[in-house]
Amino acid sequence: MILPSLVEVDWAEKRNNMPPYDCMFLFKPHVRKEAVMDLVVRVGKHVCSRNGVVTDIQSFGTVQLGYGIKKLDGRFYQGLLMQMSMMATPEINKELHYLNKEDRLLRWLLVKQRNVKFGLDIFGDEGRLELNKYSEINKFVNEEEDEDEDDEEYEVNPEETVN
Repeated sequence: MILPSLVEVDWAEKRNNMPPYDCMFLFKPHVRKEAVMDLVVRVGKHVCSRNGVVTDIQSFGTVQLGYGIKKLDGRFYQGLLMQMSMMATPEINKELHYLNKEDRLLRWLLVKQRNVKFGLDIFGDEGRLELNKYSEINKFVNEEEDEDEDDEEYEVNPEETVN
């Protein structure tokens, strides 16, 4: 009997089913931080409920826009820019269209990251074996290099002192 936790997972297939995305949010400049975080948390919960993973959230602060974005409550020349990185199913693009009706947002954009390598995949099959040489680096470190060779500069000769 094989326990479910010991079943080998094909991570390459999992990555193909859950590609990485970046979701950019441009909020209206007068929106309070609590309201911004409320929307970001709601999107994050939506991603997690679909077995996705939120990997990073960044705020870029208030940014000047190259042109005004016209909304029902005025034209905006500034916005609060945030980025949420996630791994989700490809259906996430269709599922996030409820953000179009969100009045706190000026714009939102979902971008699929291309050619992203994870973990040891960046080394390829032949490069993984070469990682063993990095575990032996400590053998070559000379611990005596830490001693100062310029201690002579700080030694005071009693004959040179002036009373």
